[in-house]
Amino acid sequence: MKTLFLDLGMGAAGDMLTAALYELLSEEDRSRFTERINSMGLAGVSITANKCSKCGITGTWMEVSINGHVEGEHYHENHHANDHHSDSGHEHDLHHEHHHEHGLHDIEKIVSGLALPDDILQDVISVYDIIAKAESVVHDTPVELIHFHEVGAMDAIADIAGVSLLIRMICPDNIIATPLCTGFGKVKCAHGILPVPAPATADILTGIPCYAGEIEGEMCTPTGAALVKYFVNDFSRMPEMRVQKTGYGMGKRDFEAANCIRAIIGETGGAGDDVIELSCNVDDMTPEAIGFATAKLLEEGAADVYTIPVGMKKSRPGIMITVMCKSSEAGKFVPLIFKYTSTIGIRQSTFKRYTLDRREEMADTPYGKVRIKVSEGYGVTKSKAEYDDISRIAGRMECSPDDVRRLI
Repeated sequence: MKTLFLDLGMGAAGDMLTAALYELLSEEDRSRFTERINSMGLAGVSITANKCSKCGITGTWMEVSINGHVEGEHYHENHHANDHHSDSGHEHDLHHEHHHEHGLHDIEKIVSGLALPDDILQDVISVYDIIAKAESVVHDTPVELIHFHEVGAMDAIADIAGVSLLIRMICPDNIIATPLCTGFGKVKCAHGILPVPAPATADILTGIPCYAGEIEGEMCTPTGAALVKYFVNDFSRMPEMRVQKTGYGMGKRDFEAANCIRAIIGETGGAGDDVIELSCNVDDMTPEAIGFATAKLLEEGAADVYTIPVGMKKSRPGIMITVMCKSSEAGKFVPLIFKYTSTIGIRQSTFKRYTLDRREEMADTPYGKVRIKVSEGYGVTKSKAEYDDISRIAGRMECSPDDVRRLI
């Protein structure tokens, strides 16, 4: 499995994530990325990759120029309804000139007009939506009334588009990150002095493992937090992997520790991973209610949900409901199980799970395209046609799914 691992021990900012991912590309793909991102049609914005050294480590710093001004000299990334800057973190000084503001609808209109594939445009809008919802919560204002400062909005769109494009170019099967360092202390904003992480950032980080670290200042920006929340699948230490390439994305400021994000791409698989099983017994739920709970838990991202008939106290027949999830997601699913079932107690067990690496291929058949699920590892290869495609063909040809499998 092609795995992207992000070391967020020095926080997360959009430009640093862009730079770290950029370093994972070949020289040819770096040129393609720079050409595509600078020709996407974001007015007044230019991005240049520069070599940079921190604590003896050479990496890349992404220079974002907006209307001729370099981001980091006059602008900062945290540009939202709660504008602020930090004296020692990743944030930069406020630009004191007057600028227009954009609402979320304006941002979506700008993004939809960019010369990028639809899936990348949707990524950009989805990440911005995470930021807007956080600002809405912090300011107790409807999302549609949240406004973004023009210069900062262009800066963030460039960062989000850059990361989204790079993720598509790298095309990892899985993205894992360390718990995220937020920094600590206070931050100056237009409304006064606020704690670090800033309120919008703190809201975005809900559900994400994070810690203050040893450096005073704002180490994680709202844009960085939103990108991590949207793209990262799991938070843990670096898994066992065959490393193919390592990239370093540098921040502007200097600390005793190297101010960088490290991105590693490599192959994982074969070592197994930990999986959590959360189980409860119920004897007072209808089959319909159990079915609803199962569906909701799967929608929330459970790896699997299954039921087993059990005998309970007073000889009552009951059902054991088991939810399988990643070890980092137990805190997410416990309240969901209490919400959707009648149980008043949940058991937790940790197991080692071994899985085959999985991918999907598209097969052209005389009856139409059929998706093929391929699983490999431990010296074996298995393949299976997607049932939804098989059943669609079977319905059209008025035959059984088994007949279709034989035909293709």
